[in-house]
Amino acid sequence: MNLSYIERMRRREFLALGAAAPLAAQSSPMRLKAGTAKVDITPDRPRLCASGDRPDPPVAYARLHSRVLTLFDGTKRIVFVNYDLNCLDVATPILRERVERELGIAPPYLVLLATHNHQGPIQIAAENFDYGRELAEKIFTAIREAIASEDGPAELLFGNGYGYFTRAQLSQPPDYEMQLLKVMRDSKVAALVFNYPTHPQLGPRKMYGASHPGFAMEELEEKFPGAAAIYADACGGNQYTLAPEGTTDFLAACKARGHEVAQAALDIAGGKLEEVSGPIQSHIQLVSLPLADPIPYKQALELARDIPMDIGFKAFPDPLRDTNWIRALVQHYKDGLPFPRRISEYICTDEEYLVKKLDAPRKYPCRFVEVLGARIGRLTLVAIQGEPLAQIGMRIKEALRQRGPAMVFGYFAEHNLYIPTRENVRLDLYQAQALRVQYTCPVGWSLDVEDEMVKGALGVVGAEPWIDPRQQKSYPLRRREA
Repeated sequence: MNLSYIERMRRREFLALGAAAPLAAQSSPMRLKAGTAKVDITPDRPRLCASGDRPDPPVAYARLHSRVLTLFDGTKRIVFVNYDLNCLDVATPILRERVERELGIAPPYLVLLATHNHQGPIQIAAENFDYGRELAEKIFTAIREAIASEDGPAELLFGNGYGYFTRAQLSQPPDYEMQLLKVMRDSKVAALVFNYPTHPQLGPRKMYGASHPGFAMEELEEKFPGAAAIYADACGGNQYTLAPEGTTDFLAACKARGHEVAQAALDIAGGKLEEVSGPIQSHIQLVSLPLADPIPYKQALELARDIPMDIGFKAFPDPLRDTNWIRALVQHYKDGLPFPRRISEYICTDEEYLVKKLDAPRKYPCRFVEVLGARIGRLTLVAIQGEPLAQIGMRIKEALRQRGPAMVFGYFAEHNLYIPTRENVRLDLYQAQALRVQYTCPVGWSLDVEDEMVKGALGVVGAEPWIDPRQQKSYPLRRREA
């Protein structure tokens, strides 16, 4: 894998930039510029969606869009892209290479963020690969349009608040936080970038639609004409926004939930905010997470007893996809293949098969887990590939907020691999199983996956996990050393 873009900036340089950012903002009047764009990405024919629906006729209860925000500090330009889709799979490597080649923007400065909407085409289905290529073309055009519209000076303001409209799986402590970046230009709102940790609430089935975040963004854009409202999911792999029980009008319920989200964002945007304007720096690092030992061969053969073993791997939406991992497991034993120890040993294909080598090489193949760490003035921004569970996001945010404003996103770039907690792995819940049943991995996650994800993500931006206060020398009840 080409890792030059991942290792472009050392942690020491990142920390030095963070320490120098406030001083730089005071000593030299930097003129930050901002640009925005919006493009319709609604399909014009029936396509398989992440919800399992295939809208025919291809009508939409709310159009799908991709929105773009660019920020330019005179030296570095960072590009935020969202899309009303569950993920950006086929389009990601295409966009990264073209944006770098034609616009001079390296992958660490291309922040690809999903709303995680399930009522749009799912790109891991081979029949939608062409849609992914069309999507890359449309988004590239929108990025170029946003850059052309850049103007300033722009001011960046950060704030957060809470919205109580999601549910956590089982009895896990929920994360209700919404984070928001307000971009002002010419004393007007140019953009609102905001997140929330949840699976979106669906609208009417068998139709395309942007789910409840789409209605929230449209409402905010009506409130601030000319502005771009850019919602993206935070770490919400085990949280769900659902229609109220007894709902019969799912369109009205979806709109109502979107209004609640828009109102929460407005409350933050109109409240007390911190200015975070300043120079831009960003990099990407691969956080390689640990895998478990394989189950014993005898147990593997028992699992394979009623499974077709000579059919190779099956792709989504084939129901036999869920048994790919069993075929891979038995093959490893029979052929004497070494079992993987870390997830980064694999490359993920467009169909979500885990392989050691692609048939056709790519400049930017997909390996797990990419973490983007950016510094924009005083703001620390982290974007994590896949679907981290809420408790992972909460731990990362708790550590980062000790040193200043921070935004944390999940669903970055391509492929929604769940990143489970220790307890989720121990109980072998759905999110922990997904590595095997969706990605053909012959082994599961190690119990250490949560801690290593938290440490790894924080390490990308030069931070460490929050220390137990009782371990700190300043803790008032700590006994003095003799």
